Amino acid sequence: QVQLVESGGGLVQPGGSLRLSCEASGFVFWRYPMDWFRQSPGKQRELIASIDIGGGTNYVESVKGRFTISRDDAKNTVSLQMNSLKPEDTAVYYCHTKTRFDSWGQGTQVTVSS
Repeated sequence: QVQLVESGGGLVQPGGSLRLSCEASGFVFWRYPMDWFRQSPGKQRELIASIDIGGGTNYVESVKGRFTISRDDAKNTVSLQMNSLKPEDTAVYYCHTKTRFDSWGQGTQVTVSS
């Protein structure tokens, strides 16, 4: 079955950087687009970055120019490089793909605070 395992979250000061990774298994990774979502307390989960099978990317306006999504099809991983982090980026970050079904990782907490 599809498994997605995120890592790389943590506590960082405003202006700092973090790199999230998601290791995928159980499906033919290179055939599927991959996404990063995030969810803050009291808010809906939101799509923040997507990468298609050709490497094309899309971002929500609030992270454009600060976050970069990438994929390594040889390693079945998708990453999210997050720079210039702000307190409002604090959230649980989730890796997602849709094969026959929507699949989610367990999430990784990112806290931006001084």
